[in-house]
Amino acid sequence: MQTQTINEISAANQESIEISGSEAVLKALVAEGVETIFGYPGGAIMPIYDALYDYRDQLEHILVRHEQGGIHAGQGYARSSGRTGVVFATSGPGATNLVTGLADAMIDSTPLVCITGQVFAHLLGTDAFQETDVINITTPVTKWNHQVTDANDIPEALAKAFYIAKSGRPGPVLIDITKNAQIQKFNYKGYKPCNHIRSYRPVPNIRTEYVKAAAELINQAERPFVIFGQGVILGKAEKEFKEFIEKGGIPAAWTVLGLSALETDHPLNVGMLGMHGNYGPNVLTNECDVLIAIGMRFDDRVTGRLDRYAKQARLIHLDIDPSEIDKNIKAEIPVWGDCKDTLPMLTSLIERKVRTSWTDRFKACMEKEVEEVIQAELHPTSEVMTMGEVLHQLNLLTKGDAIIVTDVGQHQMVACRYAKFNQSKSNITSGGLGTMGFGLPAAIGAKYGAKDRTVVSIVGDGGIQMTIQEFGTIMQNNINVKILILNNHFLGMVRQWQQLFHEKRYSFVDIASPDYVTVAKGYRIEGNSISKREDLQQALKTMLEYDGAYLLEVHVGKENNVFPMVPQGCGVSEIRLK
Repeated sequence: MQTQTINEISAANQESIEISGSEAVLKALVAEGVETIFGYPGGAIMPIYDALYDYRDQLEHILVRHEQGGIHAGQGYARSSGRTGVVFATSGPGATNLVTGLADAMIDSTPLVCITGQVFAHLLGTDAFQETDVINITTPVTKWNHQVTDANDIPEALAKAFYIAKSGRPGPVLIDITKNAQIQKFNYKGYKPCNHIRSYRPVPNIRTEYVKAAAELINQAERPFVIFGQGVILGKAEKEFKEFIEKGGIPAAWTVLGLSALETDHPLNVGMLGMHGNYGPNVLTNECDVLIAIGMRFDDRVTGRLDRYAKQARLIHLDIDPSEIDKNIKAEIPVWGDCKDTLPMLTSLIERKVRTSWTDRFKACMEKEVEEVIQAELHPTSEVMTMGEVLHQLNLLTKGDAIIVTDVGQHQMVACRYAKFNQSKSNITSGGLGTMGFGLPAAIGAKYGAKDRTVVSIVGDGGIQMTIQEFGTIMQNNINVKILILNNHFLGMVRQWQQLFHEKRYSFVDIASPDYVTVAKGYRIEGNSISKREDLQQALKTMLEYDGAYLLEVHVGKENNVFPMVPQGCGVSEIRLK
């Protein structure tokens, strides 16, 4: 349907009609198949909003309560749908309120097109009302940005924006349009989608000699180990990835953003990597003989100390972005290209193997972790509830079919560790930037990106208060999202570090909360608050079955910690179970 729309509009290129720059913006969005926009109007973008009045039957606009909420909603939409999120904001504070979301989308490779209004071109540089230099402000946190001062340039600028945002390694793009360009009438000759830009090569050429060398190394390996990230999801290569590990009999562990690319219960899925990851993947990273990295970037939360990371292993790195290869860890064999293409090539060359003795070592590590950590977290004997048992009960009810959107903190790590997933694009969280306040608005966007799926936003008592105003967005649009607050009455992750590494000097982490149920009811959102274990299962069931938005606050232990943990400054094999 999207292709037909683009073709129809491209066919109209021979005709010429006079329209405003604002209408050209909306025609471009329709041509690109955009259905949903998240935004907040203001003076400098008012002409676009005026034109949007006549496009209400083609473009659904969601009025958020803060521009940061808008861009996080755009991220959630992109992550759950696999499409490009679109966000509107006005100039000055409207545009600067997007910066955190742009930085978040940039590091997490989320495709966005943000359109900001700007003061009249003749006022640029004069410190006019609500003028900021949004181009220079956002250059470090966008894949591309561009300022338009002439309406004639709008169609081409937006065509490039969508192409750059979604091609290769995706990312956020910002187009800043001055008010005169929005008002200006020009001869519109149709919209031509972009599929090539000189000097921009989003997908590098695949070098088959490296694919062959990688296959030979894997075939010789006794203890190969796959670590995979979001690149598998972004490349829509889940099927190809599964075929690869199954043929090679290779255990695979995921980064936080790679979670859900492979179903949680797959026999070769050995768990999460990194600071709060599973015991086996961390310890055995330093015992494998071949390490195969797919669509991940070796960030510090995965590697720990670089000088103690996988020194014994020969490394194969598959990535669409050549700049990621050798950035942190030197690869013996770099395999450039989209893993949707490179994985089948690699799979065809590797030998079919069963590596029972090697996979059994991961199972033994998991048994140790279950005994020392997981059993007490999921089935506690103490009176106070744990975050882990809440996730366990949620899994029993959702059966791994829900989209889980988390904020940032202890609850995020617990959710990543224990949530079950059966399908891809189900785990949505702020990975690289770790943005508190992400969870609630991202869940709103995720629901628009996957309207037929249950969306549960798991948030902490700190993060929820950063974007709690988005209850208004939920209210106005009747958005059926489930909000699960795990309230430990602390900024839990910071408190855990202060306990373990700062002699329990709890400096400004004891955070007070409002009566969340009462606040929610003020926004016509139903809710409940519980603190007793015997109420948990029924409360979760009520939340999930309620026809509409619902908030459930669960009071959990104040000083429960997330383990295992790789302390900062340690290697991954120095992971602590308690």
